Amino acid sequence: MSHRNAPLTPTGRLRLARCVVDEGWPLRRAAERFQVSHTTAARWAGRYRQLGEAGMQDRSSRPHHSPRRTPATVEQQVLRLRREHRIGPVRLAARCGIAASTAHRILVRHHLPALATLDRATGEPVRRYERSRPGELVYIDVKKLGRIPDGGGHKVLGRAAGSPNKDRRNGAGYAYLHTALDDHSRLAYTEDLPDETAATCAGFLTRAVAWFAARGVTVERVLTDNAWAYTKNTWRQTCHELGISPRWTRPWRPQTNGKVERFNRTLLDEWAYARPYRSETERREAFPQWLHSYNHHRGHTALKGQPPASRVPNLTGQYT
Repeated sequence: MSHRNAPLTPTGRLRLARCVVDEGWPLRRAAERFQVSHTTAARWAGRYRQLGEAGMQDRSSRPHHSPRRTPATVEQQVLRLRREHRIGPVRLAARCGIAASTAHRILVRHHLPALATLDRATGEPVRRYERSRPGELVYIDVKKLGRIPDGGGHKVLGRAAGSPNKDRRNGAGYAYLHTALDDHSRLAYTEDLPDETAATCAGFLTRAVAWFAARGVTVERVLTDNAWAYTKNTWRQTCHELGISPRWTRPWRPQTNGKVERFNRTLLDEWAYARPYRSETERREAFPQWLHSYNHHRGHTALKGQPPASRVPNLTGQYT
């Protein structure tokens, strides 16, 4: 690529060279006409004589010889450790005795992608997909969350107060956050329920489908993990009655349900653990506002900074 201040483009170089070589212009006259130095005019005329039009293109500035380049044995060691252990430049540098920047250049030179773009289980590049319309696929998952005892938990009272949720008799117990998340829009519907039994999950599905329908989204199929409640006839029968096709992830492959798993992480970071709460009631009361903000106002990186509501036509409440 030519420098932005370069006086000659490849087309201009060709014109200059043709004036000198084909039309017999003196070098100084050509240099004055194209406003370049005498040596520049001589260089492009010489390349034109030797290579023709192909010689007018930019050449790489990479040196012909790199005597201080990392030895091939070290490069192979870096590549082997990357394949076997899936570690980044900093850890590769420590094992191979080189600088982290050198390890990074080796990975780039061999076209190895960043670890963040690879599947953790297989090491293969992640295959990302997205359904073409809202409702075509809805993910469903349950996040188990310890309830906050009255007066606050360890975030308010400190670790010395203990963890009452671990006390089976007197503890505050757990909240089961059931979430339905649309693949295309990332629009989410969540309920705080007392358990994750088959009947509870089926009831949640019925209400979730009605919630999406009220927003103009028809749920066509649902994807869940292989939890006990989702494999029972209660779940299958409910899906059949609602006209929904049930799907299940591959065993031991939570990445298949990755969009709702990522929503759970966002939910924890931005609501559940965002600040110290003094009771479960206080935290629960803050949830509807957070979920509304997530659906209607919070920019989503996968949606180019737009909120999920932007992908659901004519969704009410987007600007409230």
